[in-house]
Amino acid sequence: MKKRILFTVSVFVFSMCFLLITGCGNNKTIQTDSTQALKGVISISGAFAMYPIVVKWAEEFKKLHPDVKIDVSAGGAGKGMTDALSGMVDLGMVSRPISPEEINKGAWYIAITKDAVLPTINVKNPVIKEIMQQGLTKKQLAEVFLSENKISWGQLVKTNCTSKVVGYTRSDACGAAEMWGKYLGKNQESLTGIGVFGDPGIADAVKNDKNALGFNNVIYVFDIKTRKPYEGVTVLPIDLNENGKIDVDENFYSSLDSIMNAISIGKYPSPPARDLYFVSNSVPKSYLVKAFIQWILSDGQKFIPEAGYVALPADQIKTQIEKLNKK
Repeated sequence: MKKRILFTVSVFVFSMCFLLITGCGNNKTIQTDSTQALKGVISISGAFAMYPIVVKWAEEFKKLHPDVKIDVSAGGAGKGMTDALSGMVDLGMVSRPISPEEINKGAWYIAITKDAVLPTINVKNPVIKEIMQQGLTKKQLAEVFLSENKISWGQLVKTNCTSKVVGYTRSDACGAAEMWGKYLGKNQESLTGIGVFGDPGIADAVKNDKNALGFNNVIYVFDIKTRKPYEGVTVLPIDLNENGKIDVDENFYSSLDSIMNAISIGKYPSPPARDLYFVSNSVPKSYLVKAFIQWILSDGQKFIPEAGYVALPADQIKTQIEKLNKK
């Protein structure tokens, strides 16, 4: 379900000189501390994967600059890209790599954080014990998501269980499905299964179907308060070395912090781990938009771990800031 965060509060009068500067798309290094007042509106739409962290950033930025209004809506990475390229929003949230075709259409992009797509199952799965011990390989996951053939859970984990696997995929153009498809060697269009709209939709489908096999962005699997999986759903462990069991160094799904660390150090594969991007139609001309991005890449980074995401390496952050301020 789409949600909106609208922020607008009056703040003190600012000098006419600064107003003239902010209206000019100044390309000098942006200053975003709390002593510098900002005023205006930023519109953002796109990836469900990015929605929670961008809302958090919007809330914290508002505390520093109460006269800024930020409108954030989720609708999938495809919508974010379309809205950004058409100029309907200032920034699109895109949770997949930007294609050469999109760049040729004028897409300017900047990485701001990182997360991953995880395979998910119901905690009442008929072979949950075997799954947790054995996991599934990439090839087995592809058997489910890249084929129209019905396969049983028993066939996957070598038991007598005849319950058929019910695969769930995304019906909306999104980064999660694209990255999951890439991990399996294809793309979103190649994925089979019951199409469901949005990350919350797949999460609910998995919680309500004991034979479900889906995929979700990290933040829709783990509760940021308890740091544990949401009730009714858990992560299906991937047998990365394909030895028929989940080894100790493959078992990093028990908590949000554990999976975040695995993504950060590269233990969890990429894809389906990936960078998350803001996209706009050419380099942002608005001083306010650039100030918001600059703040995210500096002070705003401290909110990433508590929000359930992974910070970019320091050298990559430096590169992104240079890109933002490039004349």
